[in-house]
Amino acid sequence: MSSSAPLLQLRDISFSLNNRTLLEPVSFNLNPGEFTLLTGPSGSGKSTLLKIIASLQTPTGGTLHFKGEDITGLKPEIYRQQVSYCFQTPTLFGETVQDNLALPYDIRGEKSDVSTMKQWLTKVHLPEDMLQKKILELSGGEKQRVSLLRNLQFLPDVLLLDEITSALDEENKQNINRIIADLVRDHSLAVLWVSHDQNEIRHAQHVITLNHHTEEKTPHEPA
Repeated sequence: MSSSAPLLQLRDISFSLNNRTLLEPVSFNLNPGEFTLLTGPSGSGKSTLLKIIASLQTPTGGTLHFKGEDITGLKPEIYRQQVSYCFQTPTLFGETVQDNLALPYDIRGEKSDVSTMKQWLTKVHLPEDMLQKKILELSGGEKQRVSLLRNLQFLPDVLLLDEITSALDEENKQNINRIIADLVRDHSLAVLWVSHDQNEIRHAQHVITLNHHTEEKTPHEPA
């Protein structure tokens, strides 16, 4: 990888299905330590774009490079550990919260660190004893936070967030905002966040606005 190569490089990425364009061509770079907000009206392709970047959907046009390499030549399971996607509607696994937070360890063949799990739960205003709580008993906001923590057990290079605080009250939204902003600052995490929330917009360094015809990346001064 060249030292000047961006972490992610999108060139004319587009997606069509059944002769219907769901994502107009999009081009931008994402670098370490950048907090970028992705906005646009419903139907402009925001979630589609995140899924393409996460290697969960194949674009019908354009190229996507990660650290200078075309992602089509990378092993998906390795790439997805470095470019992590947190869905708008959480998909939880197993029976308990601990089952979900242990998943990243299991994938890597490592022993679960219960102490670290409890620390993360506390950071997002959830009790430590929630590890044994059944996922069927979780509220929408609890599910969103557990899903996010599953992505943060091992920090990726790029974190893709799709409206991940929609079920949270204002206090918990602000707390998640601070956590993500701190990770960007302290660990050079690159974040691409779909949101319409003004508090989340305040943290962004750049704003990418999608519409049905074009996209534009503009610098954004945090308030």
